[in-house]
Amino acid sequence: MPFANHAQELRFQHLTHELRCPMCQNETLADSNAPIARDLRNQIFKMMQQGKTDDEIKQYLVARYSKFVLYDPPLTRGTWLLWFGPLLILLGGAGVVLVAIRKRGRMPANGSSGPRPSIDNGDDW
Repeated sequence: MPFANHAQELRFQHLTHELRCPMCQNETLADSNAPIARDLRNQIFKMMQQGKTDDEIKQYLVARYSKFVLYDPPLTRGTWLLWFGPLLILLGGAGVVLVAIRKRGRMPANGSSGPRPSIDNGDDW
């Protein structure tokens, strides 16, 4: 792509690193080789040539692909799970492990839960 100057090229690189490829799970538009990523890079370049700001370009992409396209989505009611979901899963897993350890610590050493039976050696006869 023929950039007008180095500043425009840096802006393009920065912008494509802030946006996620809609087809790829964890790749930026800059890193993805998917056809849609190539198309979006071309679209971003054209919009930059038209004088659109970074915010206008991002708003255009969010309108088409939702906030998923933003690599660092803002914290809103709709995205709180993206931000805190991994932490909640980690805390839930730690809670399960702690409960299992506590239950295991309360068990007698031989694994039985009641009193030990007396040994009958057959002397009653």
